[in-house]
Amino acid sequence: MAQAGRRPGQTETREEILDAARRRFAELGYDGATVRGIAADAGVNAALLHHFFGTKQRLFAASMNLPVDPGELVPRILEGPEDEIGERLVRAFLGLWQAPEGRAPFLAMIRSATTNEQVATMMRQFLERAVLARVAEARGVPKARVAGIAAQMIGFALLRYVIGLPPLAAASEDEVVAMLAPVAQYYLTPGAEKVRLPMHQPGGLARH
Repeated sequence: MAQAGRRPGQTETREEILDAARRRFAELGYDGATVRGIAADAGVNAALLHHFFGTKQRLFAASMNLPVDPGELVPRILEGPEDEIGERLVRAFLGLWQAPEGRAPFLAMIRSATTNEQVATMMRQFLERAVLARVAEARGVPKARVAGIAAQMIGFALLRYVIGLPPLAAASEDEVVAMLAPVAQYYLTPGAEKVRLPMHQPGGLARH
């Protein structure tokens, strides 16, 4: 006979942790939810969360069924010429939506964010803290500046993938990069606040 109170196995325990994480993230946002609080809700030691998931970022990705590990995404954005980091960031973001397994969970979060303030906060905080803030830190720019990139990325995804606003919905990847990358580059360039924010040039999407 199994010991009273003993969990039946790792699979069940892992799912209970994920359920607790979803509730905490939804109620408190990404910043407000703590590993200790999630562990308490799941009835396990916080060390077990680290055993299963390693970091809070990975736990969030798993609980939201996101097909991306921020620990892998950030190096891909940083690696390469400094004057192309805006383009790499935008292409990495677009790449998350290309595969069907990636689009479904992101669409669910974007749609929920339009009607649920908690989900919107959770999504923005995750994008800012787990991805963009780490990129900004590596670039030596204030972390506060990543809010502009997060707003741009989330707004674009809403218009392109949820609302389907022409011509964004029909734009090619290169056209989207030409529109968004200069702004991302601006925010991720040290000292860029001293120069004028680049504007999208005529052409590209404007011809549709």
